[in-house]
Amino acid sequence: MEAGAEIGRTKQALSALPPLVAMLLAAVAQVVAQDTSAGATATHTRRIIVSVPDRKLALVEDGRVLRVYRVAVGAPVSPSPTGEFKVVSRLSNPTYYHPGVVIPPGKNNPLGTRWIGLDRRGYGIHGTDESRSIGKAASHGCIRMAKADLEQLFDEVRVGDVVEIHAHADAETAAIFGSRVHRTITAQVAVPGAAGGM
Repeated sequence: MEAGAEIGRTKQALSALPPLVAMLLAAVAQVVAQDTSAGATATHTRRIIVSVPDRKLALVEDGRVLRVYRVAVGAPVSPSPTGEFKVVSRLSNPTYYHPGVVIPPGKNNPLGTRWIGLDRRGYGIHGTDESRSIGKAASHGCIRMAKADLEQLFDEVRVGDVVEIHAHADAETAAIFGSRVHRTITAQVAVPGAAGGM
């Protein structure tokens, strides 16, 4: 069967479905197509490192920092999750879904033009329709990026890549972002006349 005929039948079948179901099936097909075409030849180990206090994200490949971007992180009332995650999906021109709200791709979409989904349900790295939030703790927990930065990162990231979100500065974030590592120093003070004191 020719590809054109198969595409025609697929479009006809989708048009018979309710619009929301058709939209979801089309999104799943898009993810599968992107992941099979882009991820099969990857031979490098990629990690995305996010520093919440620095409000920065780094793309690291084979231990080498390739790029550093400014990002928005979760607001104090809705902090970004911390720990190690994996990229599980990549979507171009995503549709925003929230209970009772569906926003199609476009300038009013809070996800921007790309979505990099994490294995923590509902969290990901995405664009924004609020560019002034970049560099601030302003999101509902996701990592927001400027449009051009996100599109560049999206082209280099694959499903299965590791994403590490650090809540505090540590030796790694200090090396990548120039963070100051705050060390807690505990001192023992002897109080004259106190039990066990000098």
